[in-house]
Amino acid sequence: MEPNFSILLNGSMGMPSTPQDSTVLWVLSLAVLAVTFVLGVLGNGLVVWVAGFRMARSVTTLCYLNLAVADLSFTSTLPFLIVSVAMKERWPFGWFLCKFVHIVVDVNLFGSVFLIAFIALDRCVCVLHPIWAQNSRSVGLARKVLVAPWVLALVLTLPVIIFLTTVSDPAGNVYCTFSFRAWGDTREDRLRVAIPVLKARGAIRFLVGFSAPMAVVAVCYGLLAARIHRRGLLTSNRPLRVLTAVVASFFICWFPFQLVALLDTIWLKERLLEGKYQSLELLINPTSALAFFNSCLNPMLYVFVGQDFRERLIHSLPTSLERALSEDSAQTNDKVTDFGLPSLGTD
Repeated sequence: MEPNFSILLNGSMGMPSTPQDSTVLWVLSLAVLAVTFVLGVLGNGLVVWVAGFRMARSVTTLCYLNLAVADLSFTSTLPFLIVSVAMKERWPFGWFLCKFVHIVVDVNLFGSVFLIAFIALDRCVCVLHPIWAQNSRSVGLARKVLVAPWVLALVLTLPVIIFLTTVSDPAGNVYCTFSFRAWGDTREDRLRVAIPVLKARGAIRFLVGFSAPMAVVAVCYGLLAARIHRRGLLTSNRPLRVLTAVVASFFICWFPFQLVALLDTIWLKERLLEGKYQSLELLINPTSALAFFNSCLNPMLYVFVGQDFRERLIHSLPTSLERALSEDSAQTNDKVTDFGLPSLGTD
């Protein structure tokens, strides 16, 4: 969950009271997080096993393996977040896990969206430059390029690395939150540091960590659609199903949280100094839970998209995953049906 800002300035402000009507949202958030943990660990663990150990290594399987590792690493941290939410944002796990868990969360969530953008870009290159892709698109090159999304994700996590810590209130309750006590002797001094830092973090997270990758995906889809349209094969959508489903689910799950986080960034000064817009606090947990739920969806999409339901039941789950994550042997041929996208069976 997004670390709380209400005690970030002096460690003694305490937590705001929780309105009675937020109980339903609180319970719903806990339920969604619990389901996400169970399905995410099992599903992504299965994808890592199939893509990492049962399949021949290809650029596509390497991309989806990285995405599954990101989702698996993230969902593995959910028990800590579930306990914290159940305890009304209190943190009983100490300073090290406060920082470590949230670093893992941020790195893998940022990594996921960057990997999705990379996969879309890779698909686009295969279509627009098939000869180059056939000659130069290799697993070795992909391994080197895939370092970039993880490095960028780590850079965007620097505010968590620097400012996140455990803070106690007068009642002895411990919270995992951003703290600026070391950056000034008075509340005013801390505010002069806190507000620009948190506003910059929120803006960069929205622009670099969400809008820019989604823009890359949109441009890639536009170019793919234009190529399909020129060939008059608008109904031949099989090669795009997995990527389309992954992108659509990511956007639907993450946009509400990103919108709430952006509004929280815009109105941060008013919330801290004037107590306005506190209703945003009610939306943080449910929109975070919806965003996190996306981490357990991809394995189901790999299996279920584009196949008849009865056929899905007949085939074993590992076999279905292997088919979903495999590349066509003629992936870089200049054909609409050979984009190097995961094959999902017959239409």
